[in-house]
Amino acid sequence: MRVVLVGPPGAGKGTQAQFIASNLSIPKISTGDIFRANVSGGTELGKLAKEYMDRGDLVPDEVTVAMVRDRLGEPDAQEGFLLDGFPRNVPQAQILNKMLAEFGTSLDAVLELVVDDEEVVRRLAGRRTCRSCGKVWHVVFDPSSTEGVCDACGGELFQRDDDREDTIRHRLEVYQEQTSPLISFYAEEGILQGVDATGPVEEITQRAMAELRRFAD
Repeated sequence: MRVVLVGPPGAGKGTQAQFIASNLSIPKISTGDIFRANVSGGTELGKLAKEYMDRGDLVPDEVTVAMVRDRLGEPDAQEGFLLDGFPRNVPQAQILNKMLAEFGTSLDAVLELVVDDEEVVRRLAGRRTCRSCGKVWHVVFDPSSTEGVCDACGGELFQRDDDREDTIRHRLEVYQEQTSPLISFYAEEGILQGVDATGPVEEITQRAMAELRRFAD
């Protein structure tokens, strides 16, 4: 199957992408992975992307698209893939459709992980990171035994700036602005399905797989 996974920050996309791809025996392809592979591999696209990144600029769409095209052309992606982090907007979705058409194929399904804003805030604002070893704890779901101290190494726990409530709410606003048109685009194509992303990880994966089986039938 050829699947795109979308959802707001804190929806658990990274975790679900791994489990769903494993269940389907297809590669999980994220833009972050693609960027790292190109930069560390010293490809021409990687060198170009690094120039932008080193200046603190956003990597242009055309560079990202070229990297995605190369990755989707690799042998392991011929029988299917799960895309996480691309496309992020309607123009990218249109480019992806054209790209796949050139490969003689198309998307089978787009899964939207659905979780309300308050749950996202609860998940992300409760995270605490160890200054020493980098382990992430959560004040509700996975607390350290001593508040403010990492059980793993004894280091100080702190709240990252991007885990603060005001920052999280801003990220959610940006996501809605950028992604709402994308959700509508795929809904009109008839391949969008929402998946309740609350509850245990295993249950969310089961819901996602049940929806994908409907598309496969």
